[in-house]
Formats: sequence, structure tokens, C-alpha cells
Amino acid sequence: MQLNLLSCGQDRPDRRAIARTLEDIADGLDYNLANELTNILIEGSPVDIEVSFNESSAFRSLRKLQIDYEIVE
Repeated sequence: MQLNLLSCGQDRPDRRAIARTLEDIADGLDYNLANELTNILIEGSPVDIEVSFNESSAFRSLRKLQIDYEIVE
């Protein structure tokens, strides 16, 4: 399933927690790429990721970090 991460609603986002979550839920992301995508997301640009395993857990993790997302497919 393709997700479009739109924005992070936290006042002071925890970059390390977001990067670790992206690495855990997204297919084919290592920690370095997760860090880059985290920086892009926090700066205000949307990020696309692919999630194929345990989607409900991925949604829960994103909501916990106050990351707005939309399901593309």
C-alpha cells in the first residue's frame, strides 16, 4: 500500500523517533534514507512510502507521532 505522508503536527517533532518509525514500517528504507525523508517531511514537503506488512500498526505509529497521511493505493 502506498502512503503519502503530508505533515507532522507536533510542535517539536522528535526526528529520531520519526526516522526510526519510518525505517520500521516502510519497505526498503534504511536508517539514512529514513533520516532524509524525515527532514523533508518536517520541512513541510510530502513524502511517499510503501507499506506492505502490518498496515494497522503503521497507521497507529503515524498517528502517535501526529503525522498526517493519506492512502494512495
